[in-house]
Amino acid sequence: MDPFVIERVRTVMDAAAMTKAAFARSVGLTPDKLSKSLSGVRRFTSLDLALIAEAGGTTVDWLLTGTEPLRPALAARTRGATAADPVGAQEVAARFAAAYEVLELLGRDAQLPPVPEVDATADRYAAQGERLAAGVLELLPAAELGTDELIAAMEDRFGVDVALTALPQGVDGLAWQADSFRLVLLAPTDLWTRQRFTLAHELCHILAKDARSVVVESRVAPGRQKDLAEVRANVFASHLLMPARELTRAAAKEAAGGGLSDAGFQRLVVRFRVSPSALAARLHQLGLVDAAHRKRLRALTTEACHLLAGAGDAYQKQASRASAERFPPRVASELYKAYLAGETTLRPLAALLDTDVERLHDLLAPEPPPGNGVEQQDAEEGDPVFQP
Repeated sequence: MDPFVIERVRTVMDAAAMTKAAFARSVGLTPDKLSKSLSGVRRFTSLDLALIAEAGGTTVDWLLTGTEPLRPALAARTRGATAADPVGAQEVAARFAAAYEVLELLGRDAQLPPVPEVDATADRYAAQGERLAAGVLELLPAAELGTDELIAAMEDRFGVDVALTALPQGVDGLAWQADSFRLVLLAPTDLWTRQRFTLAHELCHILAKDARSVVVESRVAPGRQKDLAEVRANVFASHLLMPARELTRAAAKEAAGGGLSDAGFQRLVVRFRVSPSALAARLHQLGLVDAAHRKRLRALTTEACHLLAGAGDAYQKQASRASAERFPPRVASELYKAYLAGETTLRPLAALLDTDVERLHDLLAPEPPPGNGVEQQDAEEGDPVFQP
């Protein structure tokens, strides 16, 4: 065992201010095993180190290498600092950073697939966003996908882990990436069209490599940002969710030789799963409605459009899904597999899910039913009992 590892274990023990025997018991070791490990006769197992790291409030990576835990840094472009709580969002991101550190240490980190990149020959950020959206649309038909389907496609095609989890008030979402992960966090909300637009917006930050530091988003809305990277992300989201060709054809069909009616517009809102304001802005950009028509259409609400188009159930289903928490299945699954393999404890998974480790243990390994099994065996071997 590396003597520096032993020294860092001793540092944790000193900070715990416990006797060697008490510390050994607290991490599931006998005093004899702990003494042998500290003297170099016995190697600390990965589970030993995981338990020692928990006891010391540090990471296994620090015990092994002395490397400080990955800490999320806020991007200089962080928006909405007065309305939102970017520091709180940074703390939420730290939960996921700890999970990624554990997986990387255990060799369970993901092999990230290649992704479309920004066209550097386009000197305007808006053009970069448009071309990047075109590249993504060649790989997945985003306009046809609901939020949950789009999330699954992003995870599968681009290796982007997406979570719907509680964020500080005023924060719609955040994006963060490193060499070993790509992460998007969204706040649960019943405003599901804005959540879907935010999802596409954050995907652009990931693909454009804007999110090497945590990018916190507050009140994402089409056409409202002045920062050039935000402009690119908005253009990307608009072109991804409302592709020019598909939207033009659909609008022409709804117009049926005349102007686009309110009923036709409402059906387009339902079909493209975007807000009336976003759709009206995109239609005006494509020259399909004039400024006065755009102003009137954007005053409608998503819910009203769905109700008037006879799609109230679809609206409620989307709102319900957008309001529920969701965690990246790959990350949670790998942490649980590592626990089953004896490579770590349940604590990293509990921290990711922001739940009590004992409660999680009870859920994943419930207590057996009362009784010693004799009564059950006797009942099974006795006369059959027929239920009506």
